[in-house]
Amino acid sequence: MAGAKTPDEALDAMAAHIRASVAADLTGFPHYGDTDTGAWTTTRDGFWTGGYWNAMLWLGGAVFDDPDLVDEARRWTERLRPRIGSESVFRGFLFYYGAALGDILHGDEPSRALALAAAERLGGDFDPNLGLIALGAEAEEAHTVGASEANIDGLAAVPLLLFAAGETRDGSLRDRALRHTLRSAALCIRDDGSVVQSVSLDPDTGEPTRSYTHKGVSDSSTWTRAQAWAMQFLTHAARHMPEERALVEAAARVADWWMENVPADRVAYWDFDAPIDQDTRKDTSGTAIAATAMLKLSAVVEDRDATARYRACAEETLRTLAACHLTPVAPRDRRPPGILTNGCFDQREGVALSNQLIWGSYYLLEGLAMLSGRLEIGRL
Repeated sequence: MAGAKTPDEALDAMAAHIRASVAADLTGFPHYGDTDTGAWTTTRDGFWTGGYWNAMLWLGGAVFDDPDLVDEARRWTERLRPRIGSESVFRGFLFYYGAALGDILHGDEPSRALALAAAERLGGDFDPNLGLIALGAEAEEAHTVGASEANIDGLAAVPLLLFAAGETRDGSLRDRALRHTLRSAALCIRDDGSVVQSVSLDPDTGEPTRSYTHKGVSDSSTWTRAQAWAMQFLTHAARHMPEERALVEAAARVADWWMENVPADRVAYWDFDAPIDQDTRKDTSGTAIAATAMLKLSAVVEDRDATARYRACAEETLRTLAACHLTPVAPRDRRPPGILTNGCFDQREGVALSNQLIWGSYYLLEGLAMLSGRLEIGRL
């Protein structure tokens, strides 16, 4: 598929798709989409993914200087309010991307207040005995949920907690974010820098009783999005807590493993241990998460060679996604423009195996905005 030749061309295509999605007058939060028609499968309450739709509106409003998208973002963000008390660590996904970005990018006070309220509740779920925030009884999509279960995806709590700590000067929120990050990294990063997704903990001692990858090809495999989430949120933590050298070291370890193991075209398969044949699915969503993480990491590390290495891999990856996996603005292509194709949502359950995934689209938008100079690297 011949797609965008430049980040600006890709951004123009994505702007068209965002505006078409708004015009569709959706009744629920976009979740995954049909890559031929652009039609979205939605969720009523946002699941764990709905904040990324809001984020595309907040970011699109800034990148495309479009106040109508900002107004739309405000409307969707208010719809997240009932989720403040959800018993799920994945509220971090919802309220950092869905609400905090409204304040960061547009100074939107209602969104700031909503993000702070959610962060206070989420911070209150920190379990000192476990040293982290567990998944919670209502964690969406996790294999095993509850007060003594954790996974690397739960690092999504960190940006929200750090946002609130910075806004309120609440040192306890920062401390909980740091402890949650370090504990999650210690539990989930293997000696070689690869990531295991999930961990069960003894509720009395906090010690791990098993580690497994519940969405991968096997319990011991390296699921692509597990590696990518670790890269994304460890880098975020390292940027906001630069005095904690263990954070940037951990972010570099998982990023180095990605670069050493990703296919030559820079677009990962859905699991790094999946048997490769002509039918093996790629996952552009995990790849987009990883690419933006590497671009941000390039601005965090101090070694110049490492900076150049992460920047080069991130740029090559984002350009490949735009050129080969994003539907173009082209009269001979009947598909709507701006759709990120080949996202693999849940291979094990057979759900959305080659689709547009809302979080993948968001991270591609963020990455292209940084590449084009329309967004400061690491601002979000």
